[in-house]
Amino acid sequence: MQRLLYLIIISSLVFSCGRPGSSVRTEGYAGHATGFKVERSAGYTLVELTDPWNAGRILQRYVLVPRSASLPDDLPQGTLVRTPIRRLAVYSSVHVAMIEMLGALESIEGVCEPMYIGSEAVRERVASGITADLGMSVSPNVERMIDREIEYIIASPFRNADYGAAAKTGIPIIEGADYTETTPLGRAEWIRFFGLLLEREEKADSLFAATEGEYRALKQLAASAPGRPGVLTEKRYGSSWYVPVGGSYMSVMLSDAGAANAFDHLSGVGSVPLAFETVLDTAVDADFWLIKYNTAALLTYKSLRDEFTPYANFEAYRNRNIYACHTGLTPYHEDTPIRPDLLLKDLIRIFHPHLLPNHSPRYYQPIAEE
Repeated sequence: MQRLLYLIIISSLVFSCGRPGSSVRTEGYAGHATGFKVERSAGYTLVELTDPWNAGRILQRYVLVPRSASLPDDLPQGTLVRTPIRRLAVYSSVHVAMIEMLGALESIEGVCEPMYIGSEAVRERVASGITADLGMSVSPNVERMIDREIEYIIASPFRNADYGAAAKTGIPIIEGADYTETTPLGRAEWIRFFGLLLEREEKADSLFAATEGEYRALKQLAASAPGRPGVLTEKRYGSSWYVPVGGSYMSVMLSDAGAANAFDHLSGVGSVPLAFETVLDTAVDADFWLIKYNTAALLTYKSLRDEFTPYANFEAYRNRNIYACHTGLTPYHEDTPIRPDLLLKDLIRIFHPHLLPNHSPRYYQPIAEE
């Protein structure tokens, strides 16, 4: 009976009513993020998430009202979020990292897939039972969510996303669509969205401003370098090799580091699968090759050749210009969406070492012979 009452209360937080016609002010953010906008009004803050898959449409509307305040009479249509949010279930390690950077770990009641979370503090909280292990993000433990009285779920949306049993609980889902941004600073700016949710706006603004300033300075430094080396990324997976196209996040990052993505000529955003022969024909002369991986053994020139002999045909292989990032041994996936300046520094050190001679790489290292 208590669980049923709890679900009814939570479900009542999602509602619809008329938009007010006045006293709304659009927030002037830095403008890097295209996925959300903020409007201030008396008694509430409206956050609209744009639909990355359907131009001109809204993905979600969140109406933020402080817990300490009474609900205004004329709230706009959307999902009510009482701030600061607390008793959270968080699906993504990136969002866990954002919340930790904002100093609000106590708001996380449960996490999915803690084995992939790099934060020692979060791992300790899970081990001690302070934070619940909710299982896999594709099928979280809903009973445990209800037992822990989760108030909100933070998840990464996908096209035509179906949150399954979690959606049926009535617990409001806050969609963090930061990964759909196509620029490094665009994705990093989503920490300001989390700052609103956690009532840590000043800290979020300060963190983003520092990241933005450092990133811009590094980009300007890289622009001073003569020449733009060509870069090949990743390796084949099954029968396909996924390469970043011209409008992709990685292509922008490589350009800002003073290099050129070998597949810049392909239009669109994200990555596309190509046959090995196509990749070899296009990128055989690329100056550098960057690979991310997560295996028990460290990647070497010998293991690459043993895995697929034709890899040895790339000039970057012949010239020993392959750099790899072991994502199981570095916080790459948690750091770089929030602090792209750290990755940019690594890349500049690789492509133009004279610009940052004293920098010790954080993520990418030259691979060994064997």
